[in-house]
Amino acid sequence: MILSSNKVFVTIASSMILASCGSPSIISVPIENIDSIPLKNMDLTENQLKNWNSFDLVSDTIPGMSVNKAYTELIQNKKGQKVIVGVIDSGVDIEHEDLKEVVWTNPKEIKGNGKDDDNNGYVDDIHGWNFLGDSEDENLEFVRIMKKLKPKYTGKTLASVAEADRGEYQNYIEAKAEFEKEYQENSGQKIQYEQILQLSEASHKAISAALGKEDYSKEELLKTEAKTAEMQQYVAFLAQMFGFMDPGDTIPDFIKSIKEGIDHFTEQLNYNLNAEFDGRTVVGDNVDDITDTKYGNSNVMGPDPKKEGLKHGTHVAGIIAAKRNNGKGMNGVAQNVEIMAIRAVPNGDEYDKDIALALRYAVDNGAKVINTSFGKYYSTHPEWVREAIRYAASKDVLIVNAAGNEGTDLDQKAVYPNDQTDNNTEIADNFITIGALNYVYGSNLVADFSNYGKSNVDAFAPGVKIWSTTPNNSYEYLQGTSMAAPAVAGVAALIRSYFPSLKAAQVKQILMDSGLNTKTSVVIGGEQTNVGSFSNLSKSGKMVNLYNAFIMADKLSK
Repeated sequence: MILSSNKVFVTIASSMILASCGSPSIISVPIENIDSIPLKNMDLTENQLKNWNSFDLVSDTIPGMSVNKAYTELIQNKKGQKVIVGVIDSGVDIEHEDLKEVVWTNPKEIKGNGKDDDNNGYVDDIHGWNFLGDSEDENLEFVRIMKKLKPKYTGKTLASVAEADRGEYQNYIEAKAEFEKEYQENSGQKIQYEQILQLSEASHKAISAALGKEDYSKEELLKTEAKTAEMQQYVAFLAQMFGFMDPGDTIPDFIKSIKEGIDHFTEQLNYNLNAEFDGRTVVGDNVDDITDTKYGNSNVMGPDPKKEGLKHGTHVAGIIAAKRNNGKGMNGVAQNVEIMAIRAVPNGDEYDKDIALALRYAVDNGAKVINTSFGKYYSTHPEWVREAIRYAASKDVLIVNAAGNEGTDLDQKAVYPNDQTDNNTEIADNFITIGALNYVYGSNLVADFSNYGKSNVDAFAPGVKIWSTTPNNSYEYLQGTSMAAPAVAGVAALIRSYFPSLKAAQVKQILMDSGLNTKTSVVIGGEQTNVGSFSNLSKSGKMVNLYNAFIMADKLSK
């Protein structure tokens, strides 16, 4: 399941452990003592919001990753090596104006000849591989578990089940309960959103006619002459809706978000939670056989590039590596990068088999960093994915993973994929999990949707309202830990580009150790009554910072 936040409404950073670099080539001093930075009380301008993840906390009072500062003061005209970043996601618009120049091309494959020229097991894999074939929509994992086990356990009780089957029976009961809860909640939310949309559209039509314009502020709304009880109701309703909106958003933006919410709940009910739906048949493989690998195709954009499914992977790719300084929509974090597009995440929960094979594909075809912005809370073959993570570690490949968007403590509830089997012991040293930050430095520093965990989340990075590439040469704001992970993947790619002698495990440690921390208390999980120390929400207690990471990498490489 892709990890951009499904919350329609969304209601940093720290002290460095380094004293100085000591390197003859980089003599800059790391950013530190940021708790003395004043809070930014003004709303961000449109330009600031579109670029906030690149800003610097000290100079801008915006908790970005100091990307611009790093390029200006440290990277400048230095030469780096090309780094391939594997993006395992919903697909990537490889024809996008801001991405087409940074898409990986397999140098050993001849396009369109119908042959596996490089003998890697994949025919015509010019820019990556599509493990989903023509499939787009999928059930959630607990729905698949319930469907698979229902014939065996319907009408059974724990006492009537053979002892050897009781673990499986319990999985069935849990999956069934989760299905019933989620179906009821999504049905109710869809109805609620439809009611809000109806009233929003009626209110907005009346107010915009009275004011003579579509876009108006809350102040203008409240000054509207409301002579009738109906108009008074419209004004009061929209004034209340302004309270759910981000600064700078308008009522048309709000209505668009509500419509997107309705679409989300509709897809949940039609596909993700529909026990009668089977999205895998068109692929034609056995999902429980990891040796059955002859499936999928080379179309990394999927069967319908104009559908919403391609948006997520395209947005992720842009955050990492959209062509810098080309005068187009945005700058990716990293230069010297090629994006290897691997389509393995449907609209619904991914299959463990696809993810395991996708990780191995990326590793075997030269990726040095892999981004995994997806996750689920049920897994049928987690061992396959963990074996692939270990394989990536053996080949010196770093995996940057999104923590998830339920505001959950992952030390208490496991999410997949992960690199821990008991919430304590890591299976490899090349897997880093990232939570999401808000653009407001202060108590609301942590995104209200972001998962966290002192053991299972490693660090935080910008993930609220991130501007990036979307299909058909467009750009949009999306948010989620899905957007935080690729920001860190971009930082990792830069480190591996300019300091190629550093191993994946070293890069992971640099990302964690060089980050900024803060002693301030922050709201956790969006609950204003749930306040805790930012340093206790991840293993490092820090937010990733490119400027400091570059300085530390330079020191360590020498």
